[in-house]
Amino acid sequence: MEEIEVPPHFLCPISLQLMRDPVTISTGITYDRESIERWLFSARKTTCPVTKQPISSADQLLIIPNHNLRRLIQSWCIVNASHGIERIPTPKPPVETADVFKLIDDATKSPNTQQKCLQILKSIASSSERNKKHLEACGAVIKFLASIIIKREDWTNVSEALSILHQLEAPDAALKALITQNDELLKSLLHVLRHGHAESRAFAITLLKNMYNAADPRQLMSAKLELFVEIVQVLRDQISHSASKAALKLLIELNARGRNRNMAAEAGAVVVLVELLLETAEKRNCELILNVLDQLCGCAEGRAALLEHAGGIAIVSKKILRVSNGASDRAVRILWSISKHSANDRVLGEMLEVGVVAKLCLVLHVDCSLKTKERAQEILSLHSRVWKNSPCIPAHLYSQSRR
Repeated sequence: MEEIEVPPHFLCPISLQLMRDPVTISTGITYDRESIERWLFSARKTTCPVTKQPISSADQLLIIPNHNLRRLIQSWCIVNASHGIERIPTPKPPVETADVFKLIDDATKSPNTQQKCLQILKSIASSSERNKKHLEACGAVIKFLASIIIKREDWTNVSEALSILHQLEAPDAALKALITQNDELLKSLLHVLRHGHAESRAFAITLLKNMYNAADPRQLMSAKLELFVEIVQVLRDQISHSASKAALKLLIELNARGRNRNMAAEAGAVVVLVELLLETAEKRNCELILNVLDQLCGCAEGRAALLEHAGGIAIVSKKILRVSNGASDRAVRILWSISKHSANDRVLGEMLEVGVVAKLCLVLHVDCSLKTKERAQEILSLHSRVWKNSPCIPAHLYSQSRR
């Protein structure tokens, strides 16, 4: 294609590409719709890229099509067609709230049209960031999708509803309403986790994570053992990287309440987490796993499960100073919980044998947080009489333990 100079005012200030759907925002600057919507809605920016003026939430939706500029660009494309410039098609108008309500109302009255309604909603959500934002703000859409999951009348529709909810970023208020008002939704999501295909299970665990993240303490305290069983199964099956990460974050959220830690341990979380830790070297995953293990070692059942695993103590120790400062802190906290509450001759002997003592001594001399150093020193001081034959324990720690 012969290179041709594009008039500067036809280019989007963000992408510097020819605008296909020019729109003007509240600051008076014109951008290509896709670029400015990605800036405002995906990147969550709150200022105009050119003027740096603040843009309120209300102003973000006041995106006005610049029809005159679009016609000029189309005319320029036609004139330069011989140079390989393609004519820009007329853009589709943004979805209107009334159209969405009518679509949902028709599907509610006639179940036979639900599948078509879901396909249209998915198409709307994919068409533009503005349309996606519009659906997210429409509570009726979230309720409609939840109702399809609850009824479970058609697995195809359930999968499609989960897919759309995964695509949308429902507001916290809508998510909180789902978990507060719909015990049946939780039952249906657990059913999907047990019997659904991999993609639906991944969407379901992510939705649960988002719901409990928006929940209040009462909802967190009402969690049942069956929920933890399914979360652990998702981790065990390793459906996908994103599903595992969502499951780990969900456990962290739930384990903020002490009694939930016992249920997580009863569901077999510790063994699965240790196995995952043995297999993964990815930084964020290691940090999340160690975070959950630290929570679970706050209860006797969790500590017992860690000690029963042949590689539990060893892999936790191995991650110290190998992943990140945060991971080292969590790993030392786990060993601190074990040494404070579950140490016996067998455990202390294992800690010496697998290199825990040497690693803790090393922590005292490297760059890590003061709290981590203090915990490492406390562990060494607490059991220095047992580990007195280890050449790495500083003499002053041994003398402190004898006082």
